[in-house]
Amino acid sequence: MSNSNAQNLKILHIAAEATPFSSVGGLSSVITYLSKALHKEGNDVRVFIPRFGFIDEKKYPLELIYKGLKVPTGYTKEDNKPTHLICNIKKFQTEEGVTYYFLENMEYYEKRSNVYGYSDDHIRWTLLSYGALQFIAKHLDWKPDVVHSHDWHTGLVPNIIKTEYRKDPCFENTVCIHTIHNINYQGQSIDPTSQLKFDDGRSPIPMVYSDRLKAVNFLKRGILYADLVNTVSEGYARQILTPEYGCGLDKLLLELRSKLFGIINGIDTEKFNPLTDPLLPYKYDVKSIDKRTLNKTKLQKEFGLDEDLDTIVFGFVGRLEHMKGVDLMLEVVEKFLKDFDAQFVLIGSGNEGYEKAAQNLQTEFKGSVGVHTYANFTLPKLVFGGADVILMPSRFEPCGLVQMEAMRYGAVPIVRSTGGLDDTVNDFNPATLEGNGFKFRDFDGWSLYGQMVRALETYRNKNAWKKIQINAMSADFSWDNVAQRYIDLYNKASYFKKEKLLERII
Repeated sequence: MSNSNAQNLKILHIAAEATPFSSVGGLSSVITYLSKALHKEGNDVRVFIPRFGFIDEKKYPLELIYKGLKVPTGYTKEDNKPTHLICNIKKFQTEEGVTYYFLENMEYYEKRSNVYGYSDDHIRWTLLSYGALQFIAKHLDWKPDVVHSHDWHTGLVPNIIKTEYRKDPCFENTVCIHTIHNINYQGQSIDPTSQLKFDDGRSPIPMVYSDRLKAVNFLKRGILYADLVNTVSEGYARQILTPEYGCGLDKLLLELRSKLFGIINGIDTEKFNPLTDPLLPYKYDVKSIDKRTLNKTKLQKEFGLDEDLDTIVFGFVGRLEHMKGVDLMLEVVEKFLKDFDAQFVLIGSGNEGYEKAAQNLQTEFKGSVGVHTYANFTLPKLVFGGADVILMPSRFEPCGLVQMEAMRYGAVPIVRSTGGLDDTVNDFNPATLEGNGFKFRDFDGWSLYGQMVRALETYRNKNAWKKIQINAMSADFSWDNVAQRYIDLYNKASYFKKEKLLERII
């Protein structure tokens, strides 16, 4: 990397999605808000994503800047397969100054109604990796100091740079960062019992239409070839070194531990601000937190709950899936409501069995449970601004955003001590009045039940409860803080490259 200062770096993010153009999961928010924060620090930040057909070009007018980009497939004319895939490059610049490039291809992006979930995803993401690097290297007068790839979809990016572009002047001083957002998704699961399905990570990347490409572990190659690897919390970075959480890559990560780091994600503190949020009925801040009770009453009315400010309201916002521990939560909430005066509100969709179980809970505890199992963009803010407690009993959680968003609004989290939840929530100490939530270690019902009882007893002490809320709302989860840590990470990567530490391993 040619610039060791904290600013004025040329940074390229390559990813599968980025809000608001394409947004499926938390990855899209990370790409956009991190890029925005890095640009704010004086860096030249650019993002490369696919140009999906559902992107509204009337709302986001894209400029065609290159037509007919020929991306090689690895085949020759004698192979009777296409030797190139033809793409276009479009461009959009945000008001904040971040430049977005879009790889346009009719077959693999424009005709697809979804971002993920196709049998040829291995081809689609290989095309993105090759196409982005080819355009940058051959058709753009701009040399990145940092190429930052994300998750398994772009795991081939460091591999391609370190092999096929090894001597290209565009990337000779470039450092490669690869971020693991969720190690469960690798492109191809490691199967040590099958030599056909096992990817050693060091062999040449197979040709685009080869069956062998389906067996490539994209994430493994990102880990191997990047100058530095990070994941989205320090806690998760430690956990993926173990067989329980490493999903078959734990031994590799242990070997490369010296280049593995963790940086917690941030949240958009402008969007999630109870003093200015247009989706919140009654506004307040840490100095006027007593006004929050107006939202609690509104929440109870919205979900048909008994209107009582003295009754504690537990809430859940998120996907109804195994990872989130929804099964454990619903079982414990049912037992808890039989013994205590409390209420529960759930907003989320996903697993049909969990949806049905939540709806049954609402029927069983009419007036105490409210459930909404459909997509909604306004109700989560009402839960954040009105519920007393947010439940997040996740089996695992690389980072987690809901707990940070909820704390911003003064909703106190109960979380399992895993991944980013452990990093962002500090267990409340009644003696010192320090801490911003409640935590439990083991994934079992009694542990969650115990913390819910603890929260209820603390809630009855209004002064103590208000102190927890103030602590939660005062925590700094801004992207500005996160951006500084990534700049430090980029400089560490420069050191790894300079000292040629990676070459000693591969």
